[in-house]
Amino acid sequence: MDVSDLTRTEVIDALSAPRKRIRLWDLPLRLFHWGLLASVGTAIATGLAGGGWMSLHAQAGLAVMGLVVFRLVWGGLGSTYARFATFVPGPATVWAYVKGQWQGVGHNPLGALSVLALLGVVAAQALTGAFGNDEISFTGPLASLVSEERSIALTNLHHQLVKVLYGLIALHVAAIVFYTRFKKDNLVRPMVTGWKDVPASVKTPHQAGWGALTISLVVSAASLYVASGVWVTASNGSSSAADAEAHEGHAKPAEEDVPAVQATPAASGEQKAPAW
Repeated sequence: MDVSDLTRTEVIDALSAPRKRIRLWDLPLRLFHWGLLASVGTAIATGLAGGGWMSLHAQAGLAVMGLVVFRLVWGGLGSTYARFATFVPGPATVWAYVKGQWQGVGHNPLGALSVLALLGVVAAQALTGAFGNDEISFTGPLASLVSEERSIALTNLHHQLVKVLYGLIALHVAAIVFYTRFKKDNLVRPMVTGWKDVPASVKTPHQAGWGALTISLVVSAASLYVASGVWVTASNGSSSAADAEAHEGHAKPAEEDVPAVQATPAASGEQKAPAW
């Protein structure tokens, strides 16, 4: 419900109702949010610049991958309002929000759908970039795992999805401006400080512990290792070395198997001919 729809009495009652301050967004979630903003911004800027900036573009894509995986795990193990089970809406909840009947703390139903869409698109961008190949200055770290045709097709999808990403970012920013200007609800401040004033009837949220954070970080680090392609390079290097060693073993007979060449009187005083 918009503030402009309230009567004067309702506004006074709302302002005079008991309130309390809660930790709405925990520190790991806030670090994820601003880290994703920095990584996506860097990826967009370097992707537009191209050329020598593509190396940094790849690093930004890896950061996005690690952050998204962290967010997915934290969405199951994190604090109350970071969990998907808390804010992912069903159809009835979305309809109630559209009719102005929804009341809650954290992401509203449409904001939750926007969050899911953003996570999905940036994850798809990171994946298609990892397998991509623009045939000019960039080859993704996992491109060797797929055919060249598939890699190029994924690169084309990568270029198309960025337009969807631009639209979602614009929608996200517009929603922040709308809530700040018209609903007098500053969405940025809680994402910086973590704190938000809410009605006293709201339950104090559960804060996740070190165990949940450790698991989320370990899974995120594992995803970075896989996406970096280091294991692909190491595997290819080992295979190449083994093939070369096997080839050398077949091409060069063992010294004891080489038949001796007897010198002839005509060849005495001359350098002995090769054994082959």
